[in-house]
Order: sequence, then structure tokens, then C-alpha cells
Amino acid sequence: MASTPGSVAIIGASNSKEKYGNRAVRAYLRKGWTVYPVNPNEKEVEGLKTYASITDIPGPVERASLYLPPNVGLGVLDGIKQKGVAELYVNPGAESDELMAKAEALGLNAIWACSIIDIGERP
Repeated sequence: MASTPGSVAIIGASNSKEKYGNRAVRAYLRKGWTVYPVNPNEKEVEGLKTYASITDIPGPVERASLYLPPNVGLGVLDGIKQKGVAELYVNPGAESDELMAKAEALGLNAIWACSIIDIGERP
């Protein structure tokens, strides 16, 4: 599926333009993806409705891109599994040995890489 536009949940989406959780929303939109920002503390990001949890998103989500500190990210892995996401990008800074081990134990296709670069953009 790599760079074919589909649907992506940006977990840790932000309204701060300098944060990667915002840069990712803009990059995926430029590439034609359907973007679902996930952040329980924001009403919208870049004009898009924001969801408190990935499980609140209606319909399928093909990819999740994680922009949370590892200790917070651990808490969202079960929801990602429940949603049936095909690819989970664990962006630099969001990873830990514990998080990657839990993702593997849940059977998630966790990729430790920058998802913005994967779609052909420069962060």
C-alpha cells in the first residue's frame, strides 16, 4: 500500500504548525489522503474534525501514524488493533522497546520510520 493515497489517522495531531503532528496532517492532505486527526484535546486540526480516539473514526482506517510520547502511545495500541489498521507508522520519538514489543504482541504491522518521508514529502 506504501504511498497510495488512502485513509490515515494522525494520532497526536496538533494545531502547532512546527509540530510533526501538524506537519503530517498537511503532508498527507497534499498527497490526496483522507486524513483523520486524532487528539482528545482539539476540536479540529487544519480545518478537519478531530477525533478523541481512533476507534471514534467512522469507517475503515488503512494507516495510523503515531506522534505521541511512547508512554502515551502504549495506551492507544489496543484501539489501533481494534480498528483493524493495516499499517502503523511509529515516527521517530514515538518509539520505545516496550511500545514496539506490545505492537508486535498485538500483531500490528508496526513500522519504525517517518511516515511523512514514506509518502514522498519532506518533514
